[in-house]
Amino acid sequence: MKKVFQIEIEELLQKVVKVKANSLNEAIDKVHERYINEEYVLDYNDFKGVEFREYKDEVMKD
Repeated sequence: MKKVFQIEIEELLQKVVKVKANSLNEAIDKVHERYINEEYVLDYNDFKGVEFREYKDEVMKD
């Protein structure tokens, strides 16, 4: 008898942007804000890879 499996598909999108700032933290903050405001939108052109694995509904622990 066949079983039912839940398979998770995870895609990795990546984009590198240039930003002027006084520090790394400031640069990250600027890019984060622009990303939230949808000035940077990643799409299929930014595809870097894909992974397939059994889905496990687990809570991530810090």
